[in-house]
Formats: sequence, structure tokens, C-alpha cells
Amino acid sequence: MSFKLLAQDIIWRNGRLATMDPDLKTAYGLLENYDMVTRGKTIVAILPQGILDNDVCEIVDLAGRLVTPGLIDCHTHLVFGGNRAPEWEQRMKGISYETISQQGGGINSTVRATRSLSEDNLYRISQPRLEALIREGVTTIEMKSGYGLDLQNEEKQLNVAKRLAEAYPITVSSTLLSAHTVPPEYQGKSDEYIDLICEQIMPQLWQKGLFESVDVFCESVGFSLEQSKKLFLAAQQLGIPVKGHVEQLSNLGGSELVASFKGLSVDHIEYLDLQGIRALKESGTVAVLLPGAFYFLRETKLPPIELLRENQVPMAISTDFNPGTSPFASLRMVMNMAAVLFRLTPEEVWSGVTCHAARALGREETHGQLKTGYQADFIVWNVSEPVEIIYEQGSHPLHLRVYQGKVTHDHSSFF
Repeated sequence: MSFKLLAQDIIWRNGRLATMDPDLKTAYGLLENYDMVTRGKTIVAILPQGILDNDVCEIVDLAGRLVTPGLIDCHTHLVFGGNRAPEWEQRMKGISYETISQQGGGINSTVRATRSLSEDNLYRISQPRLEALIREGVTTIEMKSGYGLDLQNEEKQLNVAKRLAEAYPITVSSTLLSAHTVPPEYQGKSDEYIDLICEQIMPQLWQKGLFESVDVFCESVGFSLEQSKKLFLAAQQLGIPVKGHVEQLSNLGGSELVASFKGLSVDHIEYLDLQGIRALKESGTVAVLLPGAFYFLRETKLPPIELLRENQVPMAISTDFNPGTSPFASLRMVMNMAAVLFRLTPEEVWSGVTCHAARALGREETHGQLKTGYQADFIVWNVSEPVEIIYEQGSHPLHLRVYQGKVTHDHSSFF
């Protein structure tokens, strides 16, 4: 055998490895009686037990526990000011969203709250949200801007995301969502606002290295197909990957537009049709399902799950954590929702928060699988079967959280 252990290596032994490697033919890519070897931040070998002759490095006995890739939350709006609990209470009493919006509620109330906070205060209130997801086993997360809606405040949101990435053991993928809604000062001038994003906000913040991709809310209450295309063309000129909030409330053809730009993902997609699905299959774009928003808004129009399956379009799952439509800092709960509400199989759910979620962030070659050459982000669970993590909610089955090869949390972190 050519593989040689080094003194700094760690052998993770006696774990049930749910690798989520699609090349393996077992459910969940499950491997039993295998050793996983990490060297620094990287998985360097996965080999049958008994092959490695070790007298040089540490061995961690996992005592038959389940090991999975770290969870990936590929669509969140985690950095924002205020909350919208009072307006949700109004909605639960039967007051319409239109009335609430006319009273100053809705997304612009979050914009006002976010703009009013200093960067330090915005960072401080974002910390507990991120910590909750980390404790559940999330090791990679996407964070969008989109509650600043001007250069200064979009930069503030993205700076907070960057600071969170520096302070916590987690990989943060930041997304520019300035095209979230039209800010109050541009009401009736949405074309001018798109120009502002294309000519100032996007190029200046891209030059500062504050985000990795560009998103847009392409919808009848958001931005038109033509405006979204203009944004994507400007992003393309700068070499920026794109994605889209599309087909949530109607079918404008946003998914086909994203696919035409080889976009990373289309998200929500309740109204996606077969033509759009075929475009996604051709482009390799990931369909991101957001069952938390579906649940919270009491939606009844399900995404076209069976057609996505038939056309082998990869389906990711995410919290969509945000103050208006999905205030859930729990990816495990959303995994349960994906199974119960969207009728995904447990294996599809697991793919949705690992290998497919990694692909939705352009990280499919380094994240989302237990595989040689991948980043050593993984969770050791106090269960034996992957379905148990989806099935039982409210418990804390995490035994070890390993990020870039180092244990960052263990079961004692919760008590």
C-alpha cells in the first residue's frame, strides 16, 4: 500500500461513515469498518480497517457512532436588524400582508432596522443565530445581504458576515442580494435602482472581496425578468457567479434565465415548470428547496419534486433563515419539514444538506462528502442510522463537531 501515515495524522476508527459520495452504490454512501484519516484540514485517506499499520499517530475510537459530512446551510439571510414577530402576530389574527405593509411592515421594516444599527451591533445580534446552527452541526453556511439596499449598508451586512467567518469555526459563503426589493428612496424607480447595483454597489463590493455570488428576487413583487437579466449580464462581465430567488409566487421564467447563465442555484421554485426543469438539467444548476418558508407562509403549492427527480436535477435544502418568512435557526428541523411536507426520502434530505448543498455554493469538489481530498468537516453523532437525525427533533445527538480537522464542539457543549 502506497499510503504512508505521518505523525500529525489522525485516524478516526470504528465509525459508520455516511460519506454521501454519489459514486458509492450504498445508501448514504455508507461504509462500515473503514478508517478515515485526516491530515490538518483535509481528509487524506478512507481505507478498510486492518490496512493501516500505525505506530506514529493518534487514533480516535468512535465506538460505532454515525459519521456524516458537516451540514451545509446554502441559503440564509442571517445578518439583519430587528425582528418581525409583532407583524406575524397580526397576520395570525387575520390582518393581510398588504395592510401590514401599508403600516410600514414587511421587508422594508427590516431594512429600516438593519440600516439603523452600527456594524458592531449588527454583528452582536447575528452571533446567537449562527451559534445555534453551529451547535446543530452546520460547518458551511451562505449569508446574503439584501437588507441594506444601498452601498453603505450592503457593505455593512457583508462586513458582518466576514467578521462572523473570522470569529467562528465555519465556512461562510457571502452573496450580494441588493436586488432583494426596491428601497423606499427608489420607489417607482426600480430601473434606476438596478442601475445603481450594476454600476456602483456590485463592482465596488466585489473589488473589496466581500461576496462570492450575486442573487436576485425575480418575481412579480420583486424584479422583472429583464431587470434580472441586466443584473446577470453585469455580474458576468465581472466574472461573478449568479443565483436566483425564482418561481416562488408565479412562473416568470426566472429559472430558465438563471440556467442560461449557468447559475449556481434556483431557490424556492414552487411554480417551476417542466421547461424550467429541463433548462436546469442542461445547465447543472441546483434546485434549492426551502420548506421553512413554505410552512411559515402556509403555502399549498408544492415544488415539482417528482419532475425534479425524474430529470435528475440535484435538490438542496436550506433554512432560508430570515425574519419575515422563515425565522428558523434550525437546519435539522427544516430537514424534517423537507421529508414530511415535501415528501423527500431521508436519503434525498441528507444529500440536500451535504453534497447538493455544496454544489449550490460552487464547493462540490471540496465540501459535502467524506472523501479523499475533501475538507475535514464532519459530525460524529450519537446515533447509528442517518434517518434518526431527521426523525427526532429537540434532542442534541451531536457527539463531536469537527471543522477543518479540529474538534470544535462535543456533547458537553450543550450542558
